[in-house]
Amino acid sequence: MTAAPVRTLLLWCPDWPVLAAEIVDGVPATDAVAVLHANRVVACSERARAEGVRRGLRKREAQGRCPQLTAVEYDPGRDARAFEPVVAAVEELVAGVEVVRPGACAVAARGPSRYLGGEEAAAERIVEHVAQACAVESQVGIADGVFAAGLAARDGRVVPPGGTPRFLADLPVEALGRPALADLLRRLGVRTLGDFAALPAGDVLARFGFDGALAHRLAAGRDHRPLAVRQPPADLAVTADHDEPLDRVDAAAFAARALAERLHDRLAAHGLACTRLGIEAVTAHGQELHRVWRHDGLLTAAAIADRVRWQLDGWLSGSTGRAGTRPTRPTAGIIRLRLVPDGVVAQAGLQPGLWGETGEERERAHRALSRVQGILGPEAVVTAVLGGGRSPADQVRLVPWGDERLPARPVPPPWPGRLPPPAPAVVLPDPLAAVVHDAAGTPVEVSARLQVSAEPARLTVGAARPVEIVGWAGPWPVDERWWAPSEARRRARFQVCLADGTALLLAVEAGRWLVEAIYD
Repeated sequence: MTAAPVRTLLLWCPDWPVLAAEIVDGVPATDAVAVLHANRVVACSERARAEGVRRGLRKREAQGRCPQLTAVEYDPGRDARAFEPVVAAVEELVAGVEVVRPGACAVAARGPSRYLGGEEAAAERIVEHVAQACAVESQVGIADGVFAAGLAARDGRVVPPGGTPRFLADLPVEALGRPALADLLRRLGVRTLGDFAALPAGDVLARFGFDGALAHRLAAGRDHRPLAVRQPPADLAVTADHDEPLDRVDAAAFAARALAERLHDRLAAHGLACTRLGIEAVTAHGQELHRVWRHDGLLTAAAIADRVRWQLDGWLSGSTGRAGTRPTRPTAGIIRLRLVPDGVVAQAGLQPGLWGETGEERERAHRALSRVQGILGPEAVVTAVLGGGRSPADQVRLVPWGDERLPARPVPPPWPGRLPPPAPAVVLPDPLAAVVHDAAGTPVEVSARLQVSAEPARLTVGAARPVEIVGWAGPWPVDERWWAPSEARRRARFQVCLADGTALLLAVEAGRWLVEAIYD
């Protein structure tokens, strides 16, 4: 006897790949945006749809319909990461959530409908909670089975118990999500799910195979697949409270070792290992301290203890603030110490190298840089991260060692007005004042319409001797933030090659010439 479909509540976030690109990469979802996979549109924003962009279009055709379209590459990992807070918000109200795919999650409707005052009240409460907690718009559908609930969610509809077959009967066969099967069914004259469900099950299996038989069951509303509920993530952080404030490094290091072993044992019990460690401390005066440490391999109990000891040494051995070269020491001892595994992987997720651990030289360098950072502060050791922008200075962001290496500006989409390759080898932190003359010795000017007054012939940087310009390209105009007068900036850039073999990037702004970068 076939089990009855489970009454299911499904939450659906429309255009989730587009929203995920906004959450993770900062691409505005209110603009015309399309997410592409294999050069075809898999999702698009509402504004793009208004311009005629549809799923399945090729990139060139979509850009032809919407010239201002922003194209974003499909990234399932990005979609899953961005959807995790939404699932966590749903789990705050209901238990037993199944992630159907990034952008959709389901739960058995019986529990929420009981303690939230009915199915419609539960749907409204969950949608409101997700909007408040995550600032994400969503819709909820309730029906018998996950498949029907997903289709009902697109209209925000609650299908009455037992009414799922009637709800599905009038929907087109494309709702099955199987384009090849839907095309074949239409050529056979089967246009709706009701028509498909009316076919004999044995004939469907013989003609369309196992997948066609499964689709036939879904079309008839006989989806009895049980929900694969998700286990909420365990709280892996460990905390130690101290009645006597820790104001000596040796006492703090002893407490840190015991706490590190507790964290390592807790992670091992879940089959996990730590790759990014958050260290939090609270002093007797209520001061809160926080630092994140990274590691390319797996942090063992000893490695966790070392990093906690280094960080406590850096905090407790800080200066009094007079010299200004070291971080200020806390005004009281530490009464609470907490270790938070910010990044975890399966214990077998990282494998040592063939001749030992993953790069001993890299490990030694990591230890040295982390030690310097623990003593002198997080800003003492920085690394460069490349991102988006129009000028070389905008494309580089310096981040403290161990922090998230995220660009200040998203790399996609292409930035209008960005310099063509190759990129300069040296970007000057402070541009150098310069003067450009023509062959007659008259200063070269650039008009508001980007008209160059004469051919650039000589360049003078500061008090140096003039150097002949043997080649130049430009101008490339940049007109940024014109809508904010206090932040507006308008300039034009040139690439010049000098007689001594030097290649420079010049910019002219408000009538002044500047040397911004040097090419190799």
